Amino acid sequence: MNVLPNAHMATKAFLLREFWISWWYISSSRGGMSRAKKTTKNNMVKHSMKKTNLVSPTKENLDTLIPLGLLANIYKNVIATDTSPKQLEFADKLPNIRYKCTSPNMSMSELQENIGSESSVDLVTIAQAMHWFDLPIFYQQVKWVLKKPNGVIAAWCYTVPEVNPSVDSLFQRFYTIDAGPYWESPRRFVDEKYETIDFPFQPVDGLEHNGPFRFNSEKLMDLEGYFTYLKSWSAYQTAKGKGVELLTDKVVEDFKKAWNEDGKIEKIVIFPVYLRIGKVGSSN
Repeated sequence: MNVLPNAHMATKAFLLREFWISWWYISSSRGGMSRAKKTTKNNMVKHSMKKTNLVSPTKENLDTLIPLGLLANIYKNVIATDTSPKQLEFADKLPNIRYKCTSPNMSMSELQENIGSESSVDLVTIAQAMHWFDLPIFYQQVKWVLKKPNGVIAAWCYTVPEVNPSVDSLFQRFYTIDAGPYWESPRRFVDEKYETIDFPFQPVDGLEHNGPFRFNSEKLMDLEGYFTYLKSWSAYQTAKGKGVELLTDKVVEDFKKAWNEDGKIEKIVIFPVYLRIGKVGSSN
């Protein structure tokens, strides 16, 4: 895993998702929060950015849940890094975005060369990935690059989807019994909603603690899209690599019956998102 992900020049932010890792550095806001508020629909991102004190048009911000192209429209300079050259090939090609492929275990010298100098990052963000990190090393680098004392780190995970009682009861059985043996141990931090993950950062101004805070992400899905989501799990891929098909004919048929009970082909699927957010303080 890339130790420090998404970043932009004056503002560096770390974004990690399942199967996708990158750093973002942002400098010279084009419109700042006023524009970000208009373009962002995700309440969690709004909350994170409001709490970072990066709300002035003259400061650098990062919204890691909006499309990269939109991000490039908001910020002047963007540096994006990933450990996978193939992932970078899929990224938007825009004149103010510079991409770098970095090693999975970035040294301090590589960090400085590829990402930026000490105390040059305003925001580090990690999406659905921090539980995979070597946290002591990661936090050492985060504290080095974040601006003191108000540089912010925001990390979040999404837990299991919520559809309706019928689908959700089948899902719980599938998640815990069928897929359970194939999840790697760090997944427990997600199941625990990031409550137990080490997060040694001070509450940002206006908050009494550093989370987790719950937000909901909603997506309109049909059953095929729901199955595609299940197949994207690392547990599903691990099982398949061992010759085990978790979505057996019976499991698929059970899901079809539960899904079609209300006669609606598409449904709003809620993904609970849990955010940890804090500031670096005066740490070295």
